[in-house]
Amino acid sequence: MKLLNLLSNIKFKQIKNQNLNEIEIHGIAESSSEVKPGFIFVAIKGYRSDGHDYIEDAIKNGASIIIGEKQFTDLSVPFINVSNSRKALAVIAGNFYGNPSHNKIMIAITGTNGKTTTSYLVKHILESNGMSCGLVGTIETIINGESNPSINTTPGSLTLNRLLYESNDQVIILEASSHGLLQYRLEGINFDSCLFLNLSHEHLDYHDSIEEYFETKATLFQLLKENGQAIINTDDSWGAKLNERLQLDEVNTSTIGKSATNDYCIEITGQDGSFKIKREGRTEEINPSMKGIHNIYNSSMAYAVAHQLGANERLISKSLKNFPGVDGRFQVFPQQNGANVVVDYAHTTDAFYHCLHTAKVAGAKRIVHIFGFRGNRDKTKRKDMLEITAKLSDQYLLTLDDLNTVPLEDMIETLENIHNTIGNHKGLVIPDRTLAIQQAMVTSQNGDWIIITGKGHEPYQQSFSLPTKSDKETVTYLTE
Repeated sequence: MKLLNLLSNIKFKQIKNQNLNEIEIHGIAESSSEVKPGFIFVAIKGYRSDGHDYIEDAIKNGASIIIGEKQFTDLSVPFINVSNSRKALAVIAGNFYGNPSHNKIMIAITGTNGKTTTSYLVKHILESNGMSCGLVGTIETIINGESNPSINTTPGSLTLNRLLYESNDQVIILEASSHGLLQYRLEGINFDSCLFLNLSHEHLDYHDSIEEYFETKATLFQLLKENGQAIINTDDSWGAKLNERLQLDEVNTSTIGKSATNDYCIEITGQDGSFKIKREGRTEEINPSMKGIHNIYNSSMAYAVAHQLGANERLISKSLKNFPGVDGRFQVFPQQNGANVVVDYAHTTDAFYHCLHTAKVAGAKRIVHIFGFRGNRDKTKRKDMLEITAKLSDQYLLTLDDLNTVPLEDMIETLENIHNTIGNHKGLVIPDRTLAIQQAMVTSQNGDWIIITGKGHEPYQQSFSLPTKSDKETVTYLTE
């Protein structure tokens, strides 16, 4: 493809004089090690390294063009200066792959909690209605029926455009993270439906404030197609704020919530998670397979987007009832002694509340909560996490989560300090995660619910005493 075609819709300044019309481009790379002859290398300043430091390596590997934010005048190949390399990469990737999002039904889901569950619910409903669906999210990427583990919730723009180009799926369902939005990974991608689930205290190690976190999430709705539809949970205060803004901007918007003023009005009818959706004088009774108030909202959002896309209402209700669940999202493992063990990805205060509350509503006689804190992640939420679990659980076991770069001894000291200053007599610190799970299971009784949160589907980053590699594997190992 001609270079000038790739640079369409990008403001740039050419540093080295050469006729750009004559340059043919065979590929794009943002890592110098992936450059091949005839490639564009886009230099991006990251958080651990700066792509501008690897420009000479890219040239040695055959790069024909260098694009970057810094100015270079002595390179052996043409250099194009842009104000934002990440944004430029996204536009170039879209142009290179023919802007594939324009030819598919694109659904984006954002929010602090529930993105993964809602994305699988939408996929299940639409596939039950005969539509082929790809999925790009936290657990996996599914394109043309082939699954591969995900590295990031929202992949980089180059990877994402390639996946869309390769996909034969009618619909692509994508989890839109705040990191992905802030880093312009979705720049140039356009959506038929954008869903806002909720917003709560999270990622404030990355965003300066929850207001900034919200504003980042809100940018997703600037990526709607001309006739695209926003679907907003207005029972969430941030969702209500977003809805007001979108209404003023005359964006096509549908709302869900308990108030009769919503387009999809929710009426909770049972402790088992059953509910009704009322819209345009019609009422649909829903008995979802996933329990808990949070999953009523997840199911309602999935219902709304499927309905907007013309799915059969009877099949939507049936699909929600027979939904098989999601790996690592409130997965229940019944024990022979009458106890239940739950593995869940919850790692925010709100998510903790919903997990523990769901177990209580399900009839738990005693709740034991096992969780930890991730190293180098948002420290400001830890106090609230411990306070809510100390309030709602009968016992908590503080243990290790991912250490990342934090030394083991430092994290153990953190657990001890927060337990001693904020916790209560119901808690214990057991650093070895597998031994914490073992103690809870060995001492469990009929009617106990053991809630293990934080990791969900993810494998352990470090080794523990038991020969297991995940919470699910540990529970299975101890059950056998």
